[in-house]
Amino acid sequence: MKFAISTAFSPLGEVCPLAEAADRCGYDIIAVSDHVVHPHEIKSPYPYTPDGKPRWEPFTDWADPWVLIGAMAAVTKQINFTTNIFVLPMRNPFLAAKSVATASAISNGRVSLGIGVGWMEEEFDLLGQSFRRRGKRTDEMVEVMRKLWEGGWVEHHGEFYDFPPLEMSPAAPNVAIYCGGLSKRALRRAATLCDGWISDLHPIDEMGEIIAELKALRADSARADIPFTVLASSREAFGLDGHKRLADAGATHCMTFPWAHYHGDVATFEQKLESIERYAEDIMSHFD
Repeated sequence: MKFAISTAFSPLGEVCPLAEAADRCGYDIIAVSDHVVHPHEIKSPYPYTPDGKPRWEPFTDWADPWVLIGAMAAVTKQINFTTNIFVLPMRNPFLAAKSVATASAISNGRVSLGIGVGWMEEEFDLLGQSFRRRGKRTDEMVEVMRKLWEGGWVEHHGEFYDFPPLEMSPAAPNVAIYCGGLSKRALRRAATLCDGWISDLHPIDEMGEIIAELKALRADSARADIPFTVLASSREAFGLDGHKRLADAGATHCMTFPWAHYHGDVATFEQKLESIERYAEDIMSHFD
């Protein structure tokens, strides 16, 4: 099992130094979260909390993922980058594909794309994209973006997007796409159309059941022979035994806030830096 750090809710000025520290300590991935705006009134229920309220407060930093990944790539050498998650269907697929491909090119291929269909209808409205049928549109966007990243002349004739031969450079044919979400359709999208799945904070036993379902769906798909990544987060993955249980459940990566293991969810910048090194020694060193 490998290890990933989530930068969600960290102040923007901390992120590049945290990425440098993670790079030095051998973490595999650093993940960037995504929202464009935070409306004063949000009627859409957040799907990952019992009361439907977001886990963050207004005025939390939400940087543009691709600008931030470009900045982190400039100060690191080995660590990879992904989004957790990028709300794909509220974007134009051509502009999204261009941003991802550019980030991949300037980072020497250290970029993957973690996607989700989104939950905040108000944000879709403000960005001029339809909230309705966003899942079906996401499926076609994955196909479109992979074509655009191939290099050479490509065309597409689908339900939502239709274009004659064109090319987009730089190419990025090796960008992996991971999918978040808990619905049956989201799990099927991750297993059959994408290269991996990004979890929420599941209990480890439940995580194992979901991963088993993903593996079964994957085995019955056209992408069965392509490696599948599971970026797993769990509040039960504390201590070495908890992390070993997560690996035994089938997670390829543990995605975490290292500082939460020592200082709780709220930590100073200095505590975060110290925790990145300490977690690498206490936990990561025990895994290949």
